[in-house]
Amino acid sequence: MNPHLNLEENMRLASVLEPSKPSFFPARTKIVGTLGPQSRTVEIITNCLKAGMSVAQFDFSWGDTEYHQETLDNLKAAVKSTKKLCGVMLDTVGPELQVINKTERPISLLEDSFVVLTPDQDKEATSSLLPINFTGLSSAVKKGDTIFIGQYLFTGSETTSVWLEVTEVNGEDVVCLVKNSTTLSGPLYTLHVSQIHIDLPTLTDKDKEVISTWGVRNNIDILSLSYTRHAEDVRHAREFLSKLGDLYQTQIFAKIENVEGLTHFDEILEEADGIILSRGNLGIDLPPEKVFMFQKTAVFKCNMAGKPAVVTRVVDSMTENLRPTRAEATDVANAVLDGSDAILLGAETLRGLYPVETISTVGKICAEAEKVFNYDLYYKRTVKYAGDEMSHLESITSTAVRAAIKVKASVILCFTSTGRAARLIAKYKPITPVISVVIPRVKTDQLRWSFTGAFEARQSLIVRGVFPMLADPRHQAESTNATNESVLKVALDRGKAAGFIKPHDRVVVCQKLGDSYVVKILELED
Repeated sequence: MNPHLNLEENMRLASVLEPSKPSFFPARTKIVGTLGPQSRTVEIITNCLKAGMSVAQFDFSWGDTEYHQETLDNLKAAVKSTKKLCGVMLDTVGPELQVINKTERPISLLEDSFVVLTPDQDKEATSSLLPINFTGLSSAVKKGDTIFIGQYLFTGSETTSVWLEVTEVNGEDVVCLVKNSTTLSGPLYTLHVSQIHIDLPTLTDKDKEVISTWGVRNNIDILSLSYTRHAEDVRHAREFLSKLGDLYQTQIFAKIENVEGLTHFDEILEEADGIILSRGNLGIDLPPEKVFMFQKTAVFKCNMAGKPAVVTRVVDSMTENLRPTRAEATDVANAVLDGSDAILLGAETLRGLYPVETISTVGKICAEAEKVFNYDLYYKRTVKYAGDEMSHLESITSTAVRAAIKVKASVILCFTSTGRAARLIAKYKPITPVISVVIPRVKTDQLRWSFTGAFEARQSLIVRGVFPMLADPRHQAESTNATNESVLKVALDRGKAAGFIKPHDRVVVCQKLGDSYVVKILELED
């Protein structure tokens, strides 16, 4: 029996067919949806939130700031009507190589013919000449290198992608042999070259402009840093955000997309707040047989560091189909069993025909996988890995998880103002849901009062097992026992009203009293 799965020895296979019991909490694993042409009306976004989306990604490779503003305004309206919090993630373009086809006419390429890639963007795209947005390709590639061109967020099922082999470099032009016949149709095509360094900044001028206008205006919660290759990329982005008003609070998730990022993974993980494993691009940069190994190792490292790991490209076929393939359904479950915090949907929700059904299907698969996740083994392994060098806060939060296991608590209630305590509890992946009660902090610029806390609450929407709740600002996180008791009563009352806390349940509470953290176990009366 697989030790990482918690399956009963005498389990009857027929029990697999029993319908799942409805539960108040959707899957603990979070779902990030990329909003675009097929998923930007108030109605569809409302249904996406109800289906289980907790973070919305805005992809700036696609559409301008006005387009995305309209989508975000629709998201805000949907959040208001559903009363479901949703985080906002801005996905940068980064050093992405694109084919420039101004006429947008389909381009046919024939196997064994030759095509020239040129940086001269004034030329028209034809079946023998493709202009690209990068002048340094000729100095980066050599004869025999492999180049892949595919529709943006290609899913692999399209016949609209082509493999090229570099045959010669002619000045700034690169001559390639076409390896398969195809027709490039559609607005945006990207170009990937296996295992070479692209000499372009990770945070481009266009990215900086978008962040400092659209990002600042909308207080983005998370920045997805495309093509992160070095820890320095994250430090540079952090320094840039620190000068942009409230964006000093924005978290940075490093997107690992190529061998260069993989080589520097440990240093990047140390600097970033979370990691996105961009399996689409990695699948081109790595031999296919190596992709699973990278995923399992990277997710394990994120888990042990207590930082969210987000996996992409899981149900590509649902871009055009109502059901995933068998391999995809298993892949989603394996991502959960590996310890992933969130699943990121790209083409499936951006341009896919079934955005709501995709979110719902992925959520159901995650929930089933979570039922057989071996929480006990995971807890022991994480404690062992942390060793004796635990911080004071981590020793308290890991104790809260242990207490919840021992007393079979129904929930862990964590009172926090920065979200750090809740994230540390989540690091140990307790079998019980973690309700993170975020207590706003008051700050003043001596002209007016303002409260912080919304960032912290929304940022935990990408952490597996954590469900945030904003407390009343009149309750301070570090205050007298009396107000702490009243905050606790409000949280418990909300839990009872929603149905996830019942009479006689045990609840583990983790909160700060004065300078010290306290873990207590409550047994509820009728």
